[in-house]
Amino acid sequence: MANIPFSKFHGFGNDYIVIERSSTVSEDMSQFVRAICHRHTGAGADGVALLTELDGDIADFDCEIINPDGSVANFSGNGTRCAAAFLYKGGRWSGEELRLRTRSGIKAFRLLKNENDIHFEFASEIGKPKFASEDVPIITARKADAVVNEPILVDDSTYTISAVNVGNPVACIFVPDFELDWRSIGPKIENHERFPSRVNVVFVRIFDRENIEIRIWERGAGETAASGTCSVGAAVLSALHLRTDRKVKVHSPGGTTNVEWRVGDDEIIITGNAEFVYSGEWPSAARRSARNS
Repeated sequence: MANIPFSKFHGFGNDYIVIERSSTVSEDMSQFVRAICHRHTGAGADGVALLTELDGDIADFDCEIINPDGSVANFSGNGTRCAAAFLYKGGRWSGEELRLRTRSGIKAFRLLKNENDIHFEFASEIGKPKFASEDVPIITARKADAVVNEPILVDDSTYTISAVNVGNPVACIFVPDFELDWRSIGPKIENHERFPSRVNVVFVRIFDRENIEIRIWERGAGETAASGTCSVGAAVLSALHLRTDRKVKVHSPGGTTNVEWRVGDDEIIITGNAEFVYSGEWPSAARRSARNS
């Protein structure tokens, strides 16, 4: 059984293993992803971006995002950006624009910078936000056009959330600081019964009209240093609350992501980096071990 070639990239510390589907066997995928993403016994990552070349009529490549727990995500801003960097670095794509098909639609990437095939910067259009309760999705007492300041009971405490779907469901809690035990609150909201598809949980601190800071508990991955969809969700909901402009810098422990919720067509534009870490091969013996574990 052949080894599996892979490359590791990260976007602001949010790291992804990028693989082309021709190197893998689909029925082993969930176990394989759990094994290769393991921080101690694998390559270590916040997920896998699995690429398949398409005919180019609708999109250039399909990009499946798989969380480190083996579950499939609808989308990842950083994960797809890492996949785009992989394609440019390997000479698999050289056009001005790259279209990736994801479970939440077609995403367009424009290469802004390539420094020595190590440091990449992209501007990507990722679609329009969906605010309706059924689109998030979240269970509410009645259907709502937007989920704003919704109370949610966790253990014996009630938290106020706002939610949006930006390719993935995102729930935001606005906080004055990060002194609360957000690492404990995050997984309880992620897996709350009111979120039938689970949810990314973002704690948001507003600096001013153009800057916010976030802490992230990501669905299927846990605490992460950065997240494209979480940054976007926080930016869009901050603007919806009229607490910021529609173009903001989102500061996370991993770095700063620029998000614009464009006036006119409501398209979301995210600008960020992808850094090459290393390439390698996952040994077939480890693959067999992952399958039998």
